[in-house]
Amino acid sequence: MHCLKNIKIIVFVIPLIALLSSCKSEFRGCEYVAYFGGEVVNPNNPYVLFCKDNEVIDTFQLDENNRFFTQFDSLAPGLYSFKHEPEYQYVYFDKNDSIMVRVNSRDFDESVAFCGRGDQKNNFLMEMFLKNEKDKNKMFDYFDDTFEDFSKQIDSTYLKETAFYTTRKSEIKWSEDFDVFAKASIDFNYYSKKELYPLVHKIRTGEDLIEKLPANYYDYRKKIDFNNAALSNYAPYVMYLSHMLNNMGTINYHNHFSEKDLALKTNINKMTIADTLINNEILKNNILNTIAFTYLLEDQNISNNKTFLTSYKKLSTDKSKKNEIITLGNAIQMLKVGGTLPEVPFIDTNGKPVSLSTVAKPNTVFFFWTEKAKSHLEAVHLKVIKLKSEFPQYNFVAVNINDSEEDWKKTLEKYKFNGVTELHCSDFETLKNKWAINKIHRTIILDDKEVIKNAFANIFDSQFEENLK
Repeated sequence: MHCLKNIKIIVFVIPLIALLSSCKSEFRGCEYVAYFGGEVVNPNNPYVLFCKDNEVIDTFQLDENNRFFTQFDSLAPGLYSFKHEPEYQYVYFDKNDSIMVRVNSRDFDESVAFCGRGDQKNNFLMEMFLKNEKDKNKMFDYFDDTFEDFSKQIDSTYLKETAFYTTRKSEIKWSEDFDVFAKASIDFNYYSKKELYPLVHKIRTGEDLIEKLPANYYDYRKKIDFNNAALSNYAPYVMYLSHMLNNMGTINYHNHFSEKDLALKTNINKMTIADTLINNEILKNNILNTIAFTYLLEDQNISNNKTFLTSYKKLSTDKSKKNEIITLGNAIQMLKVGGTLPEVPFIDTNGKPVSLSTVAKPNTVFFFWTEKAKSHLEAVHLKVIKLKSEFPQYNFVAVNINDSEEDWKKTLEKYKFNGVTELHCSDFETLKNKWAINKIHRTIILDDKEVIKNAFANIFDSQFEENLK
């Protein structure tokens, strides 16, 4: 077993033995019995959600020791996910697996560790995830390289990861069903790099390599099943398809359009290609939703958004997710210039509710931060302090999201930011739905009449100060 020493497994083993002893092999109802438990260090809330295909199928409440344990009387083998808001990770169950997980919410992905029956394959997935994340951070420098140097670098990494995968597969002897995900975690990371290279290289260097790439550059696409139902909710696969569609959907005669109209046409083009290429309904809807979320949060042209949503509605059949997209679209419509910022719930540093009307004064800037992104929280506050000296007529309001009230207050005590109104969002779902907040770099600016001047500014944009003049 690959248990961490810190996991107090005794707590879980005793009830597990008791449950297993009552289940006889001849009792068919126990053929697919599985167990799942774990510990959340520094929890953000008292729950762990257990999901399948992005749908919550069970909710586990943490006990006084921040632990949970459950028995599934019949759990179909496959890929699941566990979520402790706002983070999640995958967990794969084979028949009769008994899996424990330990995670620290303050360093979620890096802290995930599995033990128990079924732990090795899940630790392999986590190891590959962390390798890929580390690889992504280094990749941007390689996108500047010549085609030969870029290919040499990514091919070398792919060979090493494939060798590691082959060794672990032989040692662990995992099932063929699991192997679909294990192999995908390597292949689609590699394919994504190849899709991204010509686009990112052009953005960063100005060199257009599209016509210079070898004729066989995209041959790997011929091996891909674009309707793989098993992978329809697996992030490396879905992310690859998004990168591929970005590549295939690029409009080369871009000089004929304004920047915003080009974005509209490009994203509608991507959705049309996805609709043609992908027959699997679940997968197609996931891809359409990904395109829609990205586009709606990047382009705030009200007229173009309406056109985009009309195309989206024609192509998507996902009734459960469609409401989320429409909610986002409606929120953006409400945030147009000259509009009034919708009311959302806040609390102040004394824990008292705060009405938006008391903080949304003339010339107000709302910005967002979370303790989980320390470099951002420091940088954004330093930028705001600088802006306050340059634009004293503005009132700056910091909104904390995705942290517990306790962690928020501890962070403020540590940093002691002066001259900034600090608020905590006690209902992030409402904030997300009414203010379309999905990333912390967003900034909302109200003018001297307390109405929206720009609801989609980026405080780190080089031209941000122009919004305050």
